[in-house]
Amino acid sequence: MQMKYHMVTIEELVPENHFLRKVEAALDLSFVYEETAHLYSQRYGRPPIDPVVMVKYLLVGFLYGIPSERQIEARCADSNAFRWYLGIDLDERVPDHSTISQLRRRKPAFRKVFRRLFTEVVSQCVKKGLVSGCLAVTDSTHVKANASRASEYEVDVEEEAGNYWERLDAYGEEGLEDLKRRTGKRRAKRTKQVKKDKRRSHKRMSHTDPEAGYMTRPGKPNGFYYLSHQTTDPDCGIITAVTVTPGDVHDSKPYLEQLEYVHKNVVPIQAAAADSAYDFPLAHRVLEDFGIDFFVVPQPAHDRTKAELKRDAFTYDEKQDVYHCPNGKELCPKRLYRSGSGLFWEYWADKKDCGSCPLRTECLNETDKAGARKLQDSYFKPSIQRHSSWQCEQEYHLALNKRQVWCEGTFAAQKWGHNLTRVLRRGLEAAEDHCLLSATALNLKRMIKRMG
Repeated sequence: MQMKYHMVTIEELVPENHFLRKVEAALDLSFVYEETAHLYSQRYGRPPIDPVVMVKYLLVGFLYGIPSERQIEARCADSNAFRWYLGIDLDERVPDHSTISQLRRRKPAFRKVFRRLFTEVVSQCVKKGLVSGCLAVTDSTHVKANASRASEYEVDVEEEAGNYWERLDAYGEEGLEDLKRRTGKRRAKRTKQVKKDKRRSHKRMSHTDPEAGYMTRPGKPNGFYYLSHQTTDPDCGIITAVTVTPGDVHDSKPYLEQLEYVHKNVVPIQAAAADSAYDFPLAHRVLEDFGIDFFVVPQPAHDRTKAELKRDAFTYDEKQDVYHCPNGKELCPKRLYRSGSGLFWEYWADKKDCGSCPLRTECLNETDKAGARKLQDSYFKPSIQRHSSWQCEQEYHLALNKRQVWCEGTFAAQKWGHNLTRVLRRGLEAAEDHCLLSATALNLKRMIKRMG
């Protein structure tokens, strides 16, 4: 067979309108040298692989849905466009996949680059007017962990006091001052943390990936997963924040911190929308304090009272701040009750009134030690009522429709084409890198498409 010689350069082999040319023009990765300068010696050792090349190497995999470093290496070896983007000529060798794997394993500080990369892309989107902050929609999706069910074991884990408990403590002190104004009495300032619910400390773990969480949710597969919590701006579908947790963490746990971060560091948020998993009392008050309107699907109310007379049988007098029972007696505010689920006002009836009441057997249980009926109201009830009053307005339904379209649609796009189905590496930090790169890839595509 006769051979032909061609005088071409790799520049000529990549079409002018190729997507990677647009990525190269849109994304400045010079910050990678700043972030990684402390990881490389300037005096000793052989010259390292350019850190920008390694970031591009991984980014290409998420842009084109290539699931592993080994497969990225194979694609880069036979793709002129990939070689051009990485800055590797036709006669040069593509970096080995193990080089990337060992770098991420041996130098954990390199992971800061992925968070900075995501932040830089979001910042560009804000500057280009693709993120307005008029509405922020939030949801989570499960990402399968690389954890074996065969190595499963059970353990008791103590619940840590986190940001949620600290916020409750702050509002609790505010409530105690309000209690003093209402009743003339004030309970002593809390000096220790409320006891945790021991039933929640029992969890399943895997020896292969102890940081993954065992997920059991209605309509979802059971097993070891991570959760990617994402906040998206529905104007152009730009993901503005990503938080990764084990699969057994409730959606509400990282929600307030994530929205606060976006509100203060990315773009001021005017309104937020979420599904019923985020309808917890503290969220209503915190978002109201931030000046953010909250459109949320309400959780169904459950009256767990064992007595025959339920809460609906009592009427509330807003002017006097008392409840009236079916027998016409008053239940007055007595104390501010704090539990793991929130902060509550307690309204108590007089024990003498309940003792002589003809409805006592229907209103109280035989095992009721207090001897008087009591009702609880969330301390954040005014904020909840204000947000609930919007449920009949068109703006409320429009916001929830946008949440469904952009949250579910974004997750579907990431799972289909940007590697958000499963995590190959193990550990929470590796899972966060994975989800950040997936979100960055989608943001880049949407930014380039919008900018033409």
